[in-house]
This record gives sequence, C-alpha cells and structure tokens, in this order.
Amino acid sequence: MKLLLIDGHYYVYRSFFAIQNLSNSRGEPTNAIFGFTKTLRLMIKHLRPELGAVFWDEGLPQKRVELQPAYKETRKEMPQPMVPQLDFIQSKLTQLLGFKNISLPNTEADDLMGCYAVEAQKRGIEVILATNDKDLFQLVNPTTKIYSTAKADLVSPKDAFALLGETEVTAKWEVAPYLIGDVLALAGDSVDNIPGIGLGRKTAAALIREHGGLTTLLENLDRVKSLRAREKLQNGRDQILQNRKMVELDCHTELPVPIDDLRIQPDYSRLLKELERCEFKSLLQEVRDDAARAKTSSQGEFLL
Repeated sequence: MKLLLIDGHYYVYRSFFAIQNLSNSRGEPTNAIFGFTKTLRLMIKHLRPELGAVFWDEGLPQKRVELQPAYKETRKEMPQPMVPQLDFIQSKLTQLLGFKNISLPNTEADDLMGCYAVEAQKRGIEVILATNDKDLFQLVNPTTKIYSTAKADLVSPKDAFALLGETEVTAKWEVAPYLIGDVLALAGDSVDNIPGIGLGRKTAAALIREHGGLTTLLENLDRVKSLRAREKLQNGRDQILQNRKMVELDCHTELPVPIDDLRIQPDYSRLLKELERCEFKSLLQEVRDDAARAKTSSQGEFLL
C-alpha cells in the first residue's frame, strides 16, 4: 500500500509562476489550475499510489507565533489572479481528481502531513511526500521518501522525477534526515523568517555531523575548533534553542480523516465538465482517454 501526501499550496504557487498568460475565452486566469492538474496527474502516473490527500495551510500555530512573532511575516501576499484559481482547486478540483482535502484551523500543512506519515509508518504503509518543505525532509526513513521534480535532484536529465530516500537526503543535506532540524536551528530559514546565528547551512551541517547532534554540540562548545563559530554558538544559544522548537514538526494531532478513507477515486464525468469550462484542449483529450480506459480496467480509478 502506498500513501501520497501532497503539499497543496506549494504546487499551486509553483504552477502559477511556472505557466504564464493562460486564460479561457472569458478572460478567467487558468494557469495555476492547468499546472496543478497536470502535476497531480503526473504524480499518479509516476507513483501509482492507492491512497492520497492534498494538505493546506489554514493559519499559523499559536505556539510558533508566540515563540517568534515575525514567523512567516516576510511572505508576500497572494497574487490576485491566483485567488479564484486556488478557491476552485480547493473547492472542486482536488476532489474531482480523486483526492481528499485536509486542513485544520491554525495548523500548517507540514505538521498535518507529518501526522499522517508517522501513522502510516506504524502501519507499514509506504509514504511519499510531495513537497519542497525543508522541515518534512526530517521524516525520511526506509518507508518514507520525498517526491521531487527539481533538476538538482534528478539522477539523469532524462528523468521526470526522483524519489529521495535516506541516501539522497543525506547527500543533499550532508547530515542524516533526523538531524536536519538541528542544522536549521543553527542556520535558520529565511523562507519562514526564522533567524540564524550567522552560520551557513554547510558550516552548520559540518558542526552537527562532527558532534553528532545539537545537544552534544552545545554541551561541548570548547571542542569547536573555529573560535569564530564557537563565539556565534555561545552568543546565539537562546536563538538556537528557540529555532529548534520552531522547526520541530508537530506530529501528535489526531488525524481529521482516517487513512483508510483516503483511497484515490477520481470523478471523471464531473472532472471533464470542469476542464471543458477551463478550455484545456490537449489535457481534456488525455482525461477522456483515461476515462475510457477506466471503464474496462479493474484499476481504472488509478488511471489519472
């Protein structure tokens, strides 16, 4: 059994900026809708998961805002042409593609994805995390991988995607996945407006790797060879400890939708009607072909 967990906002934004100047004859922007649909269909083609869900941010956790009031304050406002497209994707498209939408008030998508990943691991279900969120890389283990289409992650230019397991994530971060939070505690995360202490990610990774973890590092600062790095660690201790709490995933929330209810079940007839309204010609034909095959296939619901 394979469970696909998708970071919704990441892929909507990615689609919106990757595809420019696409709209229907009524002048309604459709670039994010087109890109998001193509992306999810490719995931299904690449991975063939039986279970899946799309996760959405719905406000910020109070505990993180209390720790660092400026958390994510540098995020730009959503472009206006994206607003109606996001509403359509959340209210209609994801369900028609066969996925459940999952979100909770004052909860970030990565925390919820973590909750599902941890529970699936307990049940022996293979987990694929479709995301670019740094925090979620901490969850990678023998049964959990990251789905990536980034060129830097592809083994060959001919590859369409990569699955990043422990080996690949360790090579990417220069520490094992479970130590990534320690690296971020030192280096910070400019995307989320989490301040570092003046150490770059490579330097932070080298320190964590050399000392085996953040706790051991902070307990043995006299063993840090670089005087400059030692001073930054000493002066930034409070910031480091606060950062570590900020980047720790909260994987203790009760699942709002049971894993067994996440079977992927596209609604081809309604999906085709909505895609016709968007006026996607080639994409429409692809879905029509899949719908026709689904009628004669015992696994037709997975042919998106």
